Amino acid sequence: MVIPDSARAVIESGRLAHLVTVNKDGSPHVTIVWVGLDGDEIVIGKLSSDQKVANLRRDPRVSLSIEAEGDQHGMQNYLVVEGTAAVTEGGAPELLGELAQRYIGPGAVFPPMDDPPAGFVIRVTPTRVRGMGPWGTQF
Repeated sequence: MVIPDSARAVIESGRLAHLVTVNKDGSPHVTIVWVGLDGDEIVIGKLSSDQKVANLRRDPRVSLSIEAEGDQHGMQNYLVVEGTAAVTEGGAPELLGELAQRYIGPGAVFPPMDDPPAGFVIRVTPTRVRGMGPWGTQF
């Protein structure tokens, strides 16, 4: 699916995203991540394997939510992206270094270590975009 420009702006706004993966027992696992775009895929860098990486290797279904500018009827606008994710080895330091310019500030050096591990890049292919704002449900 093509991500609408209004949703792309939220993804690239520098606001933290809540990433939801599915635990082995079916319960949700929620973490906060930096996100970027590569075409119509959302990209997330991880320096090490953790619960979210293990979950995605077993079950690729994900949801992301990000607060957005504006509000309606006293509720903050938000974007939700549902989709499937693939985990690839390597590339995390480069991606995180790029995202740090947005999330920390221009000139930021990240990861803050010499010789960081290659890590992983999570690529989310959206299947649905919704929420409250120009990309989703409006009251």
